[in-house]
Amino acid sequence: MKPLIIVMVTWMVLGFSDAAIAAERVPILVYHSIADFAGHGQKELYVTPAHFEMQMRYLRDNGYTMLTFESWQETEHVQKPILVTFDDGYKNNINAYKIFQRLKTDKFLPAATIFAISDFIGWTNRLTAGDLKVLGNSGMFSIQSHTVTHPDLTKAANLEDELKLSKQKIENITGKPVIAISYPYGNTNHRVIQQAKEYYLFGLTTTPGPFIKKGLKEEYLQLPRTYIKYSTSLDEFKKIVQTE
Repeated sequence: MKPLIIVMVTWMVLGFSDAAIAAERVPILVYHSIADFAGHGQKELYVTPAHFEMQMRYLRDNGYTMLTFESWQETEHVQKPILVTFDDGYKNNINAYKIFQRLKTDKFLPAATIFAISDFIGWTNRLTAGDLKVLGNSGMFSIQSHTVTHPDLTKAANLEDELKLSKQKIENITGKPVIAISYPYGNTNHRVIQQAKEYYLFGLTTTPGPFIKKGLKEEYLQLPRTYIKYSTSLDEFKKIVQTE
């Protein structure tokens, strides 16, 4: 049985359905680099390790449950569900892993999703296949797809390959199902969604705001996410992650 089918059957057993009552608001956060900004790249796509730890500590100390897409059904059952995601698979995401290890307690298990660009795995500033295996086996990280080469999928001539081959490569590395896709630049349209649903259960945009279940067709393939930036203050972070 294919991994995607296994996950879908599992959800049916657990009672996952469009009729289920979801949490009022499910914040989905998007990060890129967890590192001090050294003058290269876009500053706003960095969050310093100190600020990231402060943000994660806030989640821990205020009763949030950090989930991944494999445990999405738990958004129906916990009081403060939240998903933390990282796009591009930068090597400095290991800083997030180290912070999670420090914050982990018997009652709080940090969890996050890394969306890796499959052809960029092993580049100088990107996570290696070995890194992805370690993170994927840590119990704190889910490794999912950010396509093969990070094109604008709404303009990609090889759309199916970008979706299918990235999923296959990452599954071969981690040995775990890849069920979610982060659309590069957050761009999607009807054509992309129809192709994506052949391989994924979830599709992530960068439309800001929390997820609020409305029972719309294919809403899990158009999930919103809110950027956490270099300039995001803790007070702003607290507002972003409100679940009520």
